[in-house]
Amino acid sequence: MKQTLPKLNLILIAIAFVIIVIGFALMVGAPSGEVYNPDIFSFRRITVGPMVSLFGFVFMIFAILFRIKKK
Repeated sequence: MKQTLPKLNLILIAIAFVIIVIGFALMVGAPSGEVYNPDIFSFRRITVGPMVSLFGFVFMIFAILFRIKKK
């Protein structure tokens, strides 16, 4: 059975998926609820988490399109 993507691409896709999950995990925190919680506006949840996830999505595109050059 022939695979559509080579093994290296599948490994890169798995790494990108892990990076995306880490980015979403950085955005998770305690909900605000009834009492105001200023932690919902923390630097980690507003800036770092989305940027890590964005990098993961860009890396996923790269992982899908990557080809090894044959001589």
